[in-house]
Order: sequence, then C-alpha cells, then structure tokens
Amino acid sequence: MEWGLQNRLSRIIKPNNNRALMLAVDHGYFLGPTEKLENPKKVIAPLLRHCDSLMLTRGVQRTSVDPKSETPMVLRVSGGSSIIGDDLSQEDITVSLEEALRLNASAVAMSIFVGSKYEYQTIVNLGKLVNEAEKYGMPVLAVTAVGKELGKDARYLSLACRVAAEQGAHIVKTYYCDNFEKVVESCPVPIIVAGGKKIPERDALQLTYNAIKAGAVGLDMGRNIWQSEHPVAMIKAARSIIHGNSNVEQAYSLYKKLSANDKSNNPNQKKNKSNNPNQKKK
Repeated sequence: MEWGLQNRLSRIIKPNNNRALMLAVDHGYFLGPTEKLENPKKVIAPLLRHCDSLMLTRGVQRTSVDPKSETPMVLRVSGGSSIIGDDLSQEDITVSLEEALRLNASAVAMSIFVGSKYEYQTIVNLGKLVNEAEKYGMPVLAVTAVGKELGKDARYLSLACRVAAEQGAHIVKTYYCDNFEKVVESCPVPIIVAGGKKIPERDALQLTYNAIKAGAVGLDMGRNIWQSEHPVAMIKAARSIIHGNSNVEQAYSLYKKLSANDKSNNPNQKKNKSNNPNQKKK
C-alpha cells in the first residue's frame, strides 16, 4: 500500500488504537432537509472537533464546513435518486476524483445495493471508482445500503460486505446485526457500523459498544448524535466508548452529566425549555 493511501486511511482510522468515529451528515443527498439537519452549518460547527472524520456531500462541505478545519472529510460521490423516486438503488457516480482532490477529501464513499434491482450497476460503479481512486491513492468507503425488502441479518450483510471488499473497497460501512462477529470475520477490510435511525441515547451507546466489541473499527453515526437533544454530550459519550474503552453505563453516565450542564449552544434544544422563572417544576 502506497504512502498517500496509508496516510489518508490513518486520518480516518486512528493508527494508535485502530478505531474511528465518523460523523454522518450526508443524509440530504436523498432525504433533503432531514429533521434537525435543516441547517447543516449550525449543526456541524459544535460537533466537528469531536469526530475523527466527517461524511458529507460536496455541497454541504462547500457551504457549511469551515475550510480551516483539520477534521478529515469523507466525501460521498454517489447519488441519483431521492426518497420520492421509484428506486433508491438507482445510483451512479456523481462526483469525479479530481473534484474530491480539489476538496481535499481523505476518502470517497458510495453505496452498493446488493440484492436490489440495480445491484449490477452499483457494484460495477464501485469497481470503476476503486480503479480511479487507486491512481490518486484515495481510499474508497463502500456503504452496503439495504433496501426495504431486504433484512439486516448476518448472512446478507456478510455477503454485501464481502462483495464490497472483493471489488477493492478499503473500508466498508454496514449495519449491526445479531452474530455480527461473522460479518467481521468474513470481511478482509475494516468495517464501520452505521448508526441508523434515531433511537434512545442509551440504546445508541449500547449499539456502539456492541459493534466495537464484535470487531468493528468504529461507528459512522449521524441521527443518533444530531437528532439528540444534546448532540455534543452524545458524541462525547460515543467517543468515550470508541476511544476511551468505556462501557455502556460509563458512557451513558457521561452523557447524562454533560447534558445536565448543557445550557447553551444546543441547536436542537426545544425552545419551550426556556428561561422562565415562573415555570412550574415537575
């Protein structure tokens, strides 16, 4: 593996402990203004220094991320369908490697849809992306997207992750499932687990702990951080598991402690929790 590729990978997966905390804010590429990510710049700013890398689109990077930031960028380069379209799996490559280099990306990311109508197209696109990326020493993260009709079980996710790795992906992002150790064992490249839909904070921390314990190098968490009422507290709690080897109870205690002191700079805090001296305490 050449120096440039190794260097970029080391920005995403920290070499001192082989762990990674990625913050996902690329949801708008098919969901539009996702709840609590309507203003990406406001959401990203307080979280940026707490993640190891940021997964995003070029539009959000250009408009919503401080160019002086030293946080590595994982640039989504696929798209083509929206949530109101016929089939989300009908994706193509929408951003060139030259553009990714101009944006100083540390890796590029795209989705593959194994078992979908457009499986062939997305897997071939992954192979083509790896071919181009290798010329520039650019890591490729393959996202094993799952359609509504496909289950998130170890057999399917092992298949999808292995296919991605066989096409040359340097990192694979997938979902957590029962018997996740089997998924990890069958994939010869590092696996990062998707945070998925918003769930209670303790459950999200349990997911983080379980994924790391089962062999994932880290999490790419989005909604379970910025849809939390206390995003900074949540990302710090998740980080304490990934990089601090905290258990779930320790991490959740940290979250509760930090959130109790979180009185400002919270883009998601409900306005009805205001400074009202006459408000009755419950």
